[in-house]
Amino acid sequence: MSSKSKETNKKSAGRFIIFIKHAFSIVQSTRISAYSCKYSRRDYTQHQLLTLLLFKEYRKENYRTIIWNLEEMDRIRAVLGFKTIPHFTTLQKFLCRIKSLYFNLLLKNTLKRFYSDDGTISITAIDSSGFTSGYCSHYYSERTGKNRKHFLKTSIAVDTNQQLITGFVISKSRVHDSQHAFVILKKCHKTRRSECYVMDRGYDSEKMHRFVRETLNAISIIPPRSWKGTEHVWGKYRKEMTENFDATRYRKRFLVETKFSILKRRFGADLKSRLFQIQKKEISCKIILANLDRCIQFVWIEVFYRA
Repeated sequence: MSSKSKETNKKSAGRFIIFIKHAFSIVQSTRISAYSCKYSRRDYTQHQLLTLLLFKEYRKENYRTIIWNLEEMDRIRAVLGFKTIPHFTTLQKFLCRIKSLYFNLLLKNTLKRFYSDDGTISITAIDSSGFTSGYCSHYYSERTGKNRKHFLKTSIAVDTNQQLITGFVISKSRVHDSQHAFVILKKCHKTRRSECYVMDRGYDSEKMHRFVRETLNAISIIPPRSWKGTEHVWGKYRKEMTENFDATRYRKRFLVETKFSILKRRFGADLKSRLFQIQKKEISCKIILANLDRCIQFVWIEVFYRA
């Protein structure tokens, strides 16, 4: 093996070790207990299995492949404290069993790595996209001429400064953007208060402006829509948007689309699960990984400047 390939393998191994240490630390800081009940076999802790699940999504592998590769990853097993390697069905059944609540806690714990207790976000951008749920290959769909894929609508809120996902909402059916927006605004404001929220025209309504400004005491920047080709704009806050639109802050909105692009390219846009509840957990893992990846980027930057 050449020296260049050896150096590449060392960097890759180091990146995986850093990820495992960060993920294991965040998982242990949640309120999840070490074992699901007092009658558990206690072969593996829930912290170990949850970290391994995140590692599977991080490498974009299936249950069998991650277990096969784990047999050759001595340093990874040492960090996680695995005495024996679990069967791939153990990992799959754990994902079905774990509550979705813990994924929300994991997301909050990733944010604690970047913010102080009294810190606020200057601008938060909100947008929605879809993750593909298909049970057949793309080749089969092309050959038969049948598109059998379904999309799960997902809305996220992104801190435009730190490029972190501060909240998300997932629905099985197609719903209007505003239905997700009210839910995600409440969640984000409880987790980390923002001074300004920017959204595209799809979220434009007087009710949305009033909720952000009067209930959340924040600034809302949403370009107004024209109805049926008319230029008339009704509503106090919508008229304010027409007269004094802050284009400088609104330009930050494209960063949420950038985050969606990174999320899908880095961790995959297709879902492998069939059940909706498991699909939600799969998307939650991808969102948590996006924040964890930011942690690792900062670690590598520190290592680079020290060197």
